Amino acid sequence: MLDPALKALAQCDEKAFLGAVLHSVGWTALLFVLMASGMGYGLAHALQDHGSLAWLGPVFGVAFGIVAAMFLFTPVAATVASLFAERIAAAVEARHYPWLPPLRPAPLGQQLWDGLALGWRVLTMQLGAVLLTFFLPGLGFLLGVLVGAWAIGRGLFMAVAMRRMERPAAMAAYRRLRVAVIAQGGVIMAAGLVPILNLFAPVLGIAAMVHVLHGAEASRR
Repeated sequence: MLDPALKALAQCDEKAFLGAVLHSVGWTALLFVLMASGMGYGLAHALQDHGSLAWLGPVFGVAFGIVAAMFLFTPVAATVASLFAERIAAAVEARHYPWLPPLRPAPLGQQLWDGLALGWRVLTMQLGAVLLTFFLPGLGFLLGVLVGAWAIGRGLFMAVAMRRMERPAAMAAYRRLRVAVIAQGGVIMAAGLVPILNLFAPVLGIAAMVHVLHGAEASRR
């Protein structure tokens, strides 16, 4: 289970990896700052007629941003990092799988639709987990981790697979490798809980999914 992740980690000092990490972390941080600011401003505006309660708006906005970041940082960063999947996957394939034929990617529309559909489902479930955390912290955290492992695994695998095949073939490959894909999603989520390592987790996840996709063929060779 750890082999794809360890192979990815051994390659993380390459320029393609470091550039993708900086971009994904920067854009993800900006999204969370905007989310917390928007929540705080909205609540402050809603409570402005209640005098002494208006200060709760910014406080709740910051608290919501922190809790949301605990659950959503890795999934959101993974979504952003998937925009750089091509350069990461190309670097992994050049080093480990040089015999692969030229790319025959799925149409861009298929790739966008799959990413948007998955992103919407994940966002809905993760926001539910964030809200549940305020009432049942343990259950909400567990639900967030499980949803994140499934979503990150499937999302990154499909992004990597559709570089080389259309969506129906990528879905067939996902079903065939589902256990390995979700296991890698769990590894990425676990890495996302470790400071510093969580910054690299989504990019390493993309590299790991390349190994999951091509690992069986490499073993046969």
